[in-house]
Amino acid sequence: MPFLSETLARVKPSPTVAVSQLARELADAGKDIISLGAGEPDFDTPENIKKAAIAAIHAGKTKYTAPDGIPELKQAICDKFQRENGLSYQPSQVSVSTGGKQVLYNALMASLNPGDEVIIPAPYWVSYPDIVRLGGGTPVIVDCPMGTGFKLTPDALEAAITPNTKWFLFNSPSNPTGAGYSWDELKALTDVLLRHEHVWVLTDDMYEHLAFDDFKFCTPAQVEPKLYDRTLTVNGVSKAYAMTGWRIGYAAGPEVIINAMRKIQSQSTTNPCSISQWAAVEALNGPQDFLATRCDAFLRRRDLVVAGLNDCAGITCPTPEGAFYVYPSVAGCIGKTSEGGRKIENDEDFATALLEEKGVAVVFGAAFGLSPHFRISYATSDEAVTEACDRIKSFCAGLT
Repeated sequence: MPFLSETLARVKPSPTVAVSQLARELADAGKDIISLGAGEPDFDTPENIKKAAIAAIHAGKTKYTAPDGIPELKQAICDKFQRENGLSYQPSQVSVSTGGKQVLYNALMASLNPGDEVIIPAPYWVSYPDIVRLGGGTPVIVDCPMGTGFKLTPDALEAAITPNTKWFLFNSPSNPTGAGYSWDELKALTDVLLRHEHVWVLTDDMYEHLAFDDFKFCTPAQVEPKLYDRTLTVNGVSKAYAMTGWRIGYAAGPEVIINAMRKIQSQSTTNPCSISQWAAVEALNGPQDFLATRCDAFLRRRDLVVAGLNDCAGITCPTPEGAFYVYPSVAGCIGKTSEGGRKIENDEDFATALLEEKGVAVVFGAAFGLSPHFRISYATSDEAVTEACDRIKSFCAGLT
């Protein structure tokens, strides 16, 4: 009898975490590495948020809290949804977890049964399919190629829905592509969902505040209020407020799923960190003006990296609407050989050779379910982005 759970055979370690760890190890060993693998803002957590955490420590707010969040944070989340998205929730409809990943995990673990299907547009965040598999469900992957702007079409969504479909897992702006759905594009998808009352919507809005140019963020229950009673809207403070290490994610939705998520969480982490919760209260209730300033910095970096990559032989890089990622195609590099002698047969070979020969860490596209591409996170300095693009250009120029 095997000692380890058979469930482990259905999942794999996170490739983005693995790339970031490898880059750290190479840098610690003295290698000159530019790491563009982690989706983590280089900005510091704002001072008012840090001060709120320190005040909470001094006030002794260091005990257990309710499993899924303190009342003050739940109210702040309700206020945020009303203020920014026009969505009305009560605190009883809110769940707070140790990061957005745990929110998704709790929701899927609490709702999936063997045979249940979850529709996931690809490219997708690497954890989506594996969390579905951990919950006993079946991920149904729908390719959304560069030709569609990496966006799901209504016809493709319609074709993917079966009687076994339980969730449609949606992410805009997208990790890994930065693609954002306009109101009309999202309305076309919600029109399909209205025809299938058994399908619930799990929307990951983590990059809401990173929207560029004329793109205006919107979320499914906002676009189609008739989906309110079967939509779980997920968000968090990690990306917008540069609080990745604080580990606070949250969701709002029908009480039937919120209550079930609370039960799951009560038997895993219990409550999220009490100090992080008080910091998140300040993040959501405090000044928001810095968001636009930081978004402008990401926009500048986006333009730098898109221009730089499109100047590389064999690479085509679309311009994303939001987040802090680009997802360029390396179709023009496949079949060539690097200066170091590596045959580039797929995007993983490309990413491996780029790291080994030029010291640039990126994540290969197969990890996100759509090849031949790679993901760059430009949540780093302008100088690092510029130098990385120069190195990638040199790498591509050396392919024969």
